[in-house]
Amino acid sequence: MKSVRELELRNKRVLVRVDFNVPMDEQLNITDDIRMRMALPTLQYIREQQGRLIICSHMGRPKGKRVKKFSLTPVASHLAELLKCPIRMAPDCIGQEVEELVEASESGDVIMLENLRYYSQETTNDADFSSSLARLADVYVNDAFAVSHRAHASVAGLPERVAAKAAGFLLQKEMDYFHQAMDDPARPLVAIIGGAKVSSKLGALENMLGRVDRMIIGGAMANTFLKSQGVDVGASLVEDDLLEVARQFVARATEKGIELYMPVDFIVAESFSADAAVREVSYKDIPAGWMALDIGPQTSVHFEKVLQDAKTIVWNGPMGAFEMAPFARGTMNLCHVLASSDALSITGGGDSNAAVKQAGVSDCISYMSTGGGAFLQLMEGKSLPGIEALK
Repeated sequence: MKSVRELELRNKRVLVRVDFNVPMDEQLNITDDIRMRMALPTLQYIREQQGRLIICSHMGRPKGKRVKKFSLTPVASHLAELLKCPIRMAPDCIGQEVEELVEASESGDVIMLENLRYYSQETTNDADFSSSLARLADVYVNDAFAVSHRAHASVAGLPERVAAKAAGFLLQKEMDYFHQAMDDPARPLVAIIGGAKVSSKLGALENMLGRVDRMIIGGAMANTFLKSQGVDVGASLVEDDLLEVARQFVARATEKGIELYMPVDFIVAESFSADAAVREVSYKDIPAGWMALDIGPQTSVHFEKVLQDAKTIVWNGPMGAFEMAPFARGTMNLCHVLASSDALSITGGGDSNAAVKQAGVSDCISYMSTGGGAFLQLMEGKSLPGIEALK
């Protein structure tokens, strides 16, 4: 996989796939532009090299229809401020009018294409749609790690039709950090897996078992593991159809000598509500009808000790329902433990990154991945279509 630095860009039509699917309020003002800012180094480099920059992205889920609230026009306006240069907003992402606009561009110009998902052919990886996009490009650059696990036209089909292709700086950085953590990590390597469901993380759990020295399991998924070991978890969220899978997983970890760590106490409540009555109980003493919604203080101390000598930490999934104040402490404590650690720390997934931001320690984490699904797919040991298309 080449880097954009390895390609000749001067006066070339450089089509860059980014992930500018940013949140906006009802007045279509961008409320968080971090995804845009992280792509700036690649876009600035292409302009410095006198490339003719064409930017494409999706926005929301318009399902193949032109929906005004999903237009990239506000994104183009904001990007113009960030890049400090004018940006021409194309009327569409394919078609003769767009081709003529691109053809008339000059070195250093910037064009923003309209939402790729205004066409259902984007998500079905339609060959004709990919070819239409390819007609706009002499060079293709993927800088959208967050969608590189999807075999969509702009991610997988388009680069197959452009000879000169490379990874942007953000995509390269994502892959470099992940390989550093997984392929040749400083040890001990500790994986922290949380979130709601075992089913959504099963592939990652299985793959990580052959790579890590220790594994922490938290969040609601810990309930399934505890119940599989004979613990009564009350009314807590459990995937009963995966109890045997969880039992077998614990047995394999023991056989491999991998240390598994689970909660020893919980914050429990009678209902999933911010104003519910809560208790702090041992994992063995969850009352009937109550549910575990956060790890308890003893567990936080326990997990901190597990991480104390770690050299590499990979975290995906919160420890509890941190969006509600009564159930946020466990996840917030974990954020601060990672922030104070000397280990290479990598977080992936929207919830984990949101928790780090909520804790105010973003600058203290080695790397926060921009892609939840793509990050999880890498954790499962799978390749990404967007990466394979660049090789």
